[in-house]
Amino acid sequence: MIENVYLTLDRTKTSLKIKSLLDKKIKITSLKNANIIIVLGGDGFMLQTLKKLYKFKKPFYGINCGNYGFLMNKFSNKNFLRNLKNSSSIKISPLQMTVANDNYLKKSIAINEVSILRQSKQASSVSITINKKKIIKRLISDGVLVSTPAGSTAYNLSVHGPILNLDSKKLAVTPISPFRPRRWKGIMVSDKSKIVIKNLDPNKRPINAVADNFEVRNAKTITIKVDKKIIFNLLYDKENSLYKKIKIEQLRKETS
Repeated sequence: MIENVYLTLDRTKTSLKIKSLLDKKIKITSLKNANIIIVLGGDGFMLQTLKKLYKFKKPFYGINCGNYGFLMNKFSNKNFLRNLKNSSSIKISPLQMTVANDNYLKKSIAINEVSILRQSKQASSVSITINKKKIIKRLISDGVLVSTPAGSTAYNLSVHGPILNLDSKKLAVTPISPFRPRRWKGIMVSDKSKIVIKNLDPNKRPINAVADNFEVRNAKTITIKVDKKIIFNLLYDKENSLYKKIKIEQLRKETS
């Protein structure tokens, strides 16, 4: 039995079933006294939990109870204790999104990506500045993504963005259905970059700014950079690490 574990779950039938099995293998304690946080759920619940509990500076071990579970581990009742004891640690930092409008300044972190999306039937019209250098003077599109390596196989990949190696120290800036410039495919930049996206026509073409699942409407200026002060410690089974999952997605892309 493994002791001093804090357990949180999304309370689906699958997670409740796995919890009943884990009750015989782990000793659950308070969050303050725990050495490890076990998360039962899907990727969305894992993202919520990381944002909520990262300040406790505990390692997170996710068990997939959803669909794909890219951030999670596959549950094996037989091998659970061995997998957890032999798990390897991966440390990642999130994006910090700061959204400015005439009436507010809002901040949130994003582990996967920050999405800038059109808010109405009108296409968005934005400029993109990276480290004070204007990369795109006017992008007419459905939006644009700024993705971390951990999130590069999610929404970013679905809009034909590049898959980034976990240790690449890069961010992907990827347009969503670009109309002008039509052939702009995006850009990869250093994770030390400061990215500023400005709405050029906020009255006619309002946009949303979304940090994973946190949405801000009517955004005018969005500033995005990696927050190195925040570090998530994620634990993965050695045979199914996040590095390996990303490599598998890269191979799928090449052969698809």
